[in-house]
Amino acid sequence: MTQWVENPTGGRDRGPQAVLRAWVEVIVRPRRFFNTGVAPGDQAPGMVFGVLVTLVSVASRIAFGELAVGDVAGDPLLTKLLALVLVGLFVAPLVLHLTAALQTVILMALVPNRAGISETVQVIGYSVAPCLFAGVPVPELRAVCTVYGALLLVVGLKEVHDTSYARAALAAALPAVLVFGYGFGGEAALKSVVPPLAAFPW
Repeated sequence: MTQWVENPTGGRDRGPQAVLRAWVEVIVRPRRFFNTGVAPGDQAPGMVFGVLVTLVSVASRIAFGELAVGDVAGDPLLTKLLALVLVGLFVAPLVLHLTAALQTVILMALVPNRAGISETVQVIGYSVAPCLFAGVPVPELRAVCTVYGALLLVVGLKEVHDTSYARAALAAALPAVLVFGYGFGGEAALKSVVPPLAAFPW
């Protein structure tokens, strides 16, 4: 699914093992991963990765009863499965691409010599890796997952678009709030873990 240092000539590994390997790499060695695992013009692996992580997070929230999905034809299980299908096929890909579009517009203003849009899609997709556990209803864990995800977004933008950490952090600020603060529940978790943050209007 990703392109590694050991295989610099191309040909991306795919399948469950490749997804797992990508997850471990981006969590443990993000700088190396974003330098070697993001390929120009090949956004599908990053998008699939991001969608899968989102699906696990949403499924966890449904399983723990934190996310209600209603009822269809008197079959709660069918309703939950349909909700996951909608998230995987429509909601998550759409949100990823809209966020990438927003991120690209911001980068245009801050980073003149940047990489392409497909690389930005991949950076966002892989940066959600920690949120695999964000669906667990533990505020401390969710806060750690979302904060680390936001940091990965900054690192990814810095490495892939060859800019400074300051510019990358500034460019990532709004997308990070939308994706990790609201999408994965980091805002509520942080306010729960750090009560003084509740005073901030975000």
